[in-house]
Amino acid sequence: MKQLIFGIFILLLSFVGRSQSDENPVIWSHEVNKISDTEFELIIKGDIHEGWHVYSQFTDEGGALPSEFKFFEVDKDYALVGDTKESATVKEFSDIFEVEETFFKEEAIFTQRIKLLNPEIKQVKVNLFYQVCKEVCIPADIDFVFSLDGSKAVTETLALDEKSKMLTANLKLDLKNKALLSQGQENIGSGSNLWVIFALGFLGGLIALLTPCVFPMIPLTVSFFTKHSEKKSKGIANALLYGFFIVLIYFLLSLPFHLFDSVDSQILNTIATNVWLNLAFFAIFIFFAFSFFGYYELTLPSSWANKMDAASSKIGGALGIFFMAVTLAIVSFSCTGPILGGLLGGTTLAEGDVATNLSAGMTGFGVALAFPFALFALFPAWLNSLPKSGGWMTTVKVVLGFLEIALALKFLSNADLVGHWGILKREVFIGIWILIGILITLYLFGVFKFPHDSPKGKLSIGRKAVGVVSAAFSLYLILGLTGISNLKLLSGFPPPEFYSVFEKESDCPLGIDCFKDFETGLAYAKEQEKPILLDFTGWACVNCRKMEENVWSEPDVYQILKNDYVLISLYVDDRKELPEAEQFTFQYDSGRTKRIGNIAQKWGTFQDVNFNAVSQPFYVLLSPDLEVLNTAIQNTDADTYRTWLQEGLRNYEGKGFSSNP
Repeated sequence: MKQLIFGIFILLLSFVGRSQSDENPVIWSHEVNKISDTEFELIIKGDIHEGWHVYSQFTDEGGALPSEFKFFEVDKDYALVGDTKESATVKEFSDIFEVEETFFKEEAIFTQRIKLLNPEIKQVKVNLFYQVCKEVCIPADIDFVFSLDGSKAVTETLALDEKSKMLTANLKLDLKNKALLSQGQENIGSGSNLWVIFALGFLGGLIALLTPCVFPMIPLTVSFFTKHSEKKSKGIANALLYGFFIVLIYFLLSLPFHLFDSVDSQILNTIATNVWLNLAFFAIFIFFAFSFFGYYELTLPSSWANKMDAASSKIGGALGIFFMAVTLAIVSFSCTGPILGGLLGGTTLAEGDVATNLSAGMTGFGVALAFPFALFALFPAWLNSLPKSGGWMTTVKVVLGFLEIALALKFLSNADLVGHWGILKREVFIGIWILIGILITLYLFGVFKFPHDSPKGKLSIGRKAVGVVSAAFSLYLILGLTGISNLKLLSGFPPPEFYSVFEKESDCPLGIDCFKDFETGLAYAKEQEKPILLDFTGWACVNCRKMEENVWSEPDVYQILKNDYVLISLYVDDRKELPEAEQFTFQYDSGRTKRIGNIAQKWGTFQDVNFNAVSQPFYVLLSPDLEVLNTAIQNTDADTYRTWLQEGLRNYEGKGFSSNP
C-alpha cells in the first residue's frame, strides 16, 4: 500500500512540475525516409538534456508513464508495418514503485514503418505522449506532421493552418480601457488566504496530537530532554530545538512543489480539477479512513525509523536532535499520514498557488505538533495534568476515519462534476453526509464499535458532547436537504443547487439566465444593449459556489444580476471535448503554441491571454463593444460586490452607452 501513496505523490509532483519554460528538457526533431513509392519510414529523435531521462514504450506497468504514440488516420490512409522500434535503453530498478523501469538517456529515437493505402495523401500526423524525469517527472505531448512529398517536415506547433490562425485571433479580445482592469488585480491572491490555510494546518496538527501515535510521545520525549541534560536550561533548549526541527521537517516536505519557478499558467486549475487526480484522492482518502477504523496499519518502512534513531544516538548534539525529530515524523506516520493527505488535498481546492498554500499548511501542522514539546519542556510540572493514554484516542481515530470519508466524497464530486457523469448529484452527496453524521453519532453513543475499540464502558462527557454535535449537524443537513433551511455554512462543498436529481429550469447559478459561450453572450448583449458580467468559474470551484450561494443570492445583488447584466459563465475546468471544427492550435504572441481540444483549454486560455489571470472565481464587467467598466474582482462580501456592480452600471451609462433595464 505504501507504494500507492508514493506513486500518487510522484504523480502530483509531475503535475506541479510541468513547465512551459523556454528550456525544454527534450528537443525533438523528425524526418522521413522513403523506402518505395508506397512505403516510408517515420523517424522521431529526442535530444535529452543531461540528468533527464524519457521512458520507453515498454517500461513495466506500475512505474512511471510509458511513451505512447497516436497515429492519425491509420488504417484509412496508411497501415503500420510492425511495431514502433526504439533506440538503446537503460533498465533500472525503482525503489519507489518497486518495478524495473526502462528509459532513454541523452537520446531517444523512435522508428515506425508505414505503407500507404491512399496514394494521394501527402502528410502523416503523429502524436507522442511521453514523460521526462529528473528530480520530478513532467508529462508532455507533441504533434508531428511528416511530409511525404519531399518537402521539409515541420511540427504542427510551428506551422499553424488557416483555421488555427483564425481561431487564435478570435480568442484574443481587443479590450478598451484595459488599464482599469489591471488595477483591480493588485489585491487578487492576497496573503489572507495563507493565514486561513496555516490555521487549518495548525488545527490538523492539534488533532494529530490526540492520536495514539503522537500523544504518548509527549511525556516520554519531554522527560528525556529534561532528565538527561546536565542543566535544566540545557534540557529546555534541546526540547525547543526539537520542536523547531519538527516544524522544519514538515515545511521541507512541501519544498518539492517549489522546484520550478515557471509553470504552465493553467497548471493550478489542472491539479484541482483533473478527473483522474480527484479520483486518486478519493481512493487514497477511503484507504486512509479504513486504516483509522483499525483494519490495517499505514506505516513507513520500520528500517527508516531504526536508521534515524541510530543516527540520533550516534551523532548527538543538534544534528542528533534533528534525527530524533525525523524519527518522530516516521513512527507517527500511521496517524499523521491521513491528516497530511487531507491537507495536501485541501490545498488543491484552495485559491492561490498550490506550493505556497501547501507550505503554509505544512508549517501550521508542524507548529501545532511541536508546540506541546516546547510548552511542557518549559513547564514540566504540567505533564501531570495531561490525560492518560487510553481508549479515547482510538475514538478520535475512528471519528477522523468518518471525516476522511466525508472529505473523500468532495473529490469524487469534483470528478463527477467535471466529467458530467451525473452520479453524485447534490441530494445524493448531502444524503451520504447525513448517513456519515448519523454513523458518527451512533458510534459515539456506543451503538456499535470497530475491531480495535476497547470493551464498552461508561461514556465520557466529551464523547457524549461530540455525539450531540454530530447529531445536530446531521439534523442541519436534513433540514437543508428538505428545503426547510439553507446550507450556506457548507457553501462550496456540496454540488451546486442546479446539479440536482430533480429537473431544473436552468443549469445556471440561482436560475439566472446565462450563456456558456462568449461569442453567443456577446451577441445577445449587443442586441439587448446591456453590459456583460463575465464570470470565469468552474464545476469544481469551491469559492465560486460560495460567491453564488452567499453573495449572488442576496436579494438586491440577485436583482442586479438578473435584470441589468448579461451573465456569461465560462467554465475553465470543463473537460468536454470541443467539436472537431472548433479544435485548433493556439499561438501565443511569443510564438509558443498550445493545443485547444476541450472547453477547459479554450476558456482557460481565453482568461489567461485577455485578463492575465488564471484563478476562479474571476469577474469582469464589459460593455458590448469590449470596454472595461470596472476593476476585476474575485472573492468578496455582498456589500463590496453590490457596490462594484453598481459602479459598473454607472460607468456604462456615463460613457454614453444606451441601456435597456
